[in-house]
Amino acid sequence: MAWSQDEERMLAQIEQHLVDDDPRLVARLESFNERARRSEEKADGQSGRRRRPRRSTVIILISWLLIATLVATLLIMVLQHEAATALALAASL
Repeated sequence: MAWSQDEERMLAQIEQHLVDDDPRLVARLESFNERARRSEEKADGQSGRRRRPRRSTVIILISWLLIATLVATLLIMVLQHEAATALALAASL
């Protein structure tokens, strides 16, 4: 939606009044606009790239793999022990 000439003129007057009245506010707004622009450019530039996983995600994944390996090892040891006990009992009979 386009602004009318009167609206554009009033906005320019308001902007000039703010610049004259509160230069610190203008500096803050310009800084915010610049950061927002950089953030948008960064987001646009990364949309085609593959994101790297966060460090916490990698740590959690490695922890789950270690736990799964430990559980599998313990199960194998228990099953081997039960098999050896069953063989010993069968040999003694």
